[in-house]
Amino acid sequence: MNPHLNLEENMRLASVLEPSKPSFFPARTKIVGTLGPQSRTVEIITNCLKAGMSVAQFDFSWGDTEYHQETLDNLKAAVKSTKKLCGVMLDTVGPELQVINKTERPISLQEDSFVVLTPDQGKEATSSLLPINFTGLSSAVKTGDTIFIGQYLFTGSETTSVWLEVTEVNGEDVVCLVKNSTTLSGPLYTLHVSQIHIDLPTLTDKDKEVISTWGVRNSIDILSLSYTRHAEDVRHAREFLSKLGDLYQTQIFAKIENVEGLAHFDEILEEADGIILSRGNLGIDLPPEKVFMFQKTAVFKCNMAGKPVVVTRVVDSMTENLRPTRAEATDVANAVLDGSDAILLGAETLRGLYPVETISTVGKICAEAEKVFNYDLYYKRTVKYAGDSMSHLESITSTAVRAAIKVKASVILCFTSTGRAARLIAKYKPITPVISVVVPRVKTDQLRWTFTGAFEARQSLIVRGVFPMLADPRHQAEPTNATNESVLKVALDHGKAAGFIKPHDRVVVCQKLGDSYVVKILELED
Repeated sequence: MNPHLNLEENMRLASVLEPSKPSFFPARTKIVGTLGPQSRTVEIITNCLKAGMSVAQFDFSWGDTEYHQETLDNLKAAVKSTKKLCGVMLDTVGPELQVINKTERPISLQEDSFVVLTPDQGKEATSSLLPINFTGLSSAVKTGDTIFIGQYLFTGSETTSVWLEVTEVNGEDVVCLVKNSTTLSGPLYTLHVSQIHIDLPTLTDKDKEVISTWGVRNSIDILSLSYTRHAEDVRHAREFLSKLGDLYQTQIFAKIENVEGLAHFDEILEEADGIILSRGNLGIDLPPEKVFMFQKTAVFKCNMAGKPVVVTRVVDSMTENLRPTRAEATDVANAVLDGSDAILLGAETLRGLYPVETISTVGKICAEAEKVFNYDLYYKRTVKYAGDSMSHLESITSTAVRAAIKVKASVILCFTSTGRAARLIAKYKPITPVISVVVPRVKTDQLRWTFTGAFEARQSLIVRGVFPMLADPRHQAEPTNATNESVLKVALDHGKAAGFIKPHDRVVVCQKLGDSYVVKILELED
């Protein structure tokens, strides 16, 4: 029996077919949706939120800031009408190599013919010449190297991609042998060179411009740093954000998409606030038989560090179909059983035909996998791994999880102003949902008071098992017993009204009193 699954020995297989009991909480595993042409109206975004999307990603590889602003304004309207919080993630372009096809006419390539890749963007793309946006390709590659060209957000089900083999480097041009016949159609093509260092900055000038204008204007919660290759990339991005008003609070998620990022994974994990495993590009850079090993190891490392890990490219076929393949459905469940915090949907929601259905389907698969996740084993393993190096706060939060397991609590209420305590509770993946009650803090610039807390609440929307709720700003983060009791009452009333706290339930509360954290167990009356 798989130790990571909590299945009864005498479980009847027929019980698999019994309908799932409805529960107040959607899946604990979070879903990030990339908003684009097929998912940017208020109506569709509203349905995406209802279906279970808790973070929206804005991908700047295409579309200008006005286009994305319009989408974000629609998201804000949808959040207001559904009363569901949603985080905002900005995805940088990074050192992405692109084929420039100005005419947008389809280009057909024949197997065993030759094609030249040139940095001369003034030339027109033809079946024998493809202009690209990078001058250093000829000095980066050598004869025998493999180059992959595919539609942007390539899903694998398209026939519109080509493998090339470098046969000769001629000045700045690279001559390649075409390995398979195909027709490149569509506006945006990306080019991926297997296991080669591309000498371009991770945060490009275009990225910096988008972040300092659109990002600042919209107080983005998370920055997805594409093509993170070294810890230095994350430090550089953090330094850049620290000078941009409120963005000093923005979390940085390092996107691991090539062998270079994989080689420096440990130090990147130490610097970043979270990790995104970009399996699309990794699948091109790594031999296919190695992808699962990297995923499982990386997810484990993130879990033990207590940092959120996001897996991408799970239900590619739903870009054009209403149902995922068997392999995809199993893949989503395995990502959950491995310990992933969130599933990121790219092409499936950006240009897919069924964005809402995809979110709903992925959510249902996650919820089923969570039912058989072995929480007990996971808790013991995580405590053992943390060992004696546990911080004071972590020893208290892990105790709160242990108490919730022992008394079979229906919910853990965690009061936090920075979100750190809730994230540490989530690190131990309790079987009970964690309600993170974010208590606002007051800041002043001597002219006016401002409350902070919304950032922290939205950032926990990508953490598995944590459901944020904003406390009333009249209740300060350095509270007295009286205000503590009133915040607690509001949180409990919210839980009762929503139906996830019932009479006679036990609730574990983790909160700060003065300088110390306290864990208490409440047994509720009628």
